[in-house]
Amino acid sequence: MFASSVSVPVVSLVVPLAAPAVAVPVTAPHLPAVPSAAPVSAAGGVGHGRVVSADPVDTTPHVLDGIVNALALVGGTVVVGGSFTGVREAGGSATFRHRNLFAYDLATGRVLPGFAPQPDRPVQALAAGVHGTVHAGGRFTSAGGRWARGLVLLRLSDGSAVARFGAPVRGGTVTSLVRSGRALYAGGDFTAVGDVPRTALARLDAVTGVADPAFTVEPAAPRGGRTRVHALALSRTRLAVAGDFGTLGGRSRPQLALVDVTASPAAVAPWRTDAYRGRCRSDFPGYLRGLDFSPGGDHLAVVTTGGPMGPRTMCDTAARFETGAAGPVRPTWVNHTGGDSLYAVAATGAAVYVGGHQRWLDNPRGRDSAGPGAVARPGIGAIHPRTGRALTWNPTRDPGIGVKAFLAHRGGLLVGSDTTRLGHEYHARVGMFPLPITPDS
Repeated sequence: MFASSVSVPVVSLVVPLAAPAVAVPVTAPHLPAVPSAAPVSAAGGVGHGRVVSADPVDTTPHVLDGIVNALALVGGTVVVGGSFTGVREAGGSATFRHRNLFAYDLATGRVLPGFAPQPDRPVQALAAGVHGTVHAGGRFTSAGGRWARGLVLLRLSDGSAVARFGAPVRGGTVTSLVRSGRALYAGGDFTAVGDVPRTALARLDAVTGVADPAFTVEPAAPRGGRTRVHALALSRTRLAVAGDFGTLGGRSRPQLALVDVTASPAAVAPWRTDAYRGRCRSDFPGYLRGLDFSPGGDHLAVVTTGGPMGPRTMCDTAARFETGAAGPVRPTWVNHTGGDSLYAVAATGAAVYVGGHQRWLDNPRGRDSAGPGAVARPGIGAIHPRTGRALTWNPTRDPGIGVKAFLAHRGGLLVGSDTTRLGHEYHARVGMFPLPITPDS
């Protein structure tokens, strides 16, 4: 499926057999301004001029059990979703019995006691809403005091569900959410939203939850038994979609595609890559897990699981793709863990942060081992956005299942996972690396 990989020191470049087009960055037209409450993952994310500190802040609260799957920032409030039952403030002794969802003040770490929607099952996705609200997606059937199957809009003021928003998800789960203005994009393995058939991908009105009839881009031809969207990212005019599918909108797009969301109707973009046409271990039929646009939208960072299959595959890797070409597009660089999964990625311009349960980066020749040139980056690491090599930033994290969520914001990088040690300190399942303060900041 792939030609022999070309190795530059510690980074392997994987070249598909198909002849690639030359990737020439272009400037895309801008969408109308996104409201300030939009999630930082939308519209290309927040750019950083430097790498965050390796010393986490001391104020983040502790999630006492389970796992954190998702983070959102609404103004100065951090919303945390996952599968857990208890939360404690840093330095505090009281336990807040917040099930699967809670919020805290970004500056102080104070838990918002009035925000306790108590979804009955895990939360897997979050996106900031407008006017002090947050969208939550997952496997739950109730939240905020109302029946809410898989998707709900909640008020931060009191945790109640917004009754006007009606978008029950049928036949599956919501695993990814991104919002821009009144457009809310949802991905997962569902088969309908309300009474409208939608397979794994939908665009909804962010205020009412009504499925957009003009958005009918459908993933299909999964490698496993079910079509799934694992991750979404939004930048300017395009939506990036990653998951277990072979086609999107009837066009060959193995596991990764871009959608022109400003077209009427929305349409699959000419951009494409065959990089993920290859197979990993049989228990990972679809192996893409996370993706993020650079702040300017000129490139896309993608991370995968898949097993230790060697440097000629894209299994257990981080990769950069230029987004200006029509395709087929090769990865600009590929960084291999040597057999450990990556689940989350954040591209800030200064670094591409990756998280999972990896032991190493720069490890194309490792197979559950440290190959020549490998560098230890347990549980979390940062890659140079241009060279594709691991940066010296190495705070460390207990691996566990892995990092499931990053959220870059103007003050730093938030991290959600399932373990309690981050940066050699106790930070249970939630932590934040601040941007260093410099004299000219």
